[in-house]
Amino acid sequence: MTFEWLKPVAVFGSVIYALIGVIIFWLSFIIIDKITPYNLWEEIVEKQNMALGMVVAAMCLGISVIVAAAIH
Repeated sequence: MTFEWLKPVAVFGSVIYALIGVIIFWLSFIIIDKITPYNLWEEIVEKQNMALGMVVAAMCLGISVIVAAAIH
């Protein structure tokens, strides 16, 4: 029984791809926040806009799926 996934190269590659995915996700969220006419964080956290929160959550899931598919 071999542990291919436990090799340092595989672990390092997984960590690098995870970091790249998080950075791409973060940048895409910032870009979408800038192109919307209002501040997403203020609307969701301070004004408790639940509808916008659900839209942003769906957008985050969509971006995450796209980034994961692109990295895979």
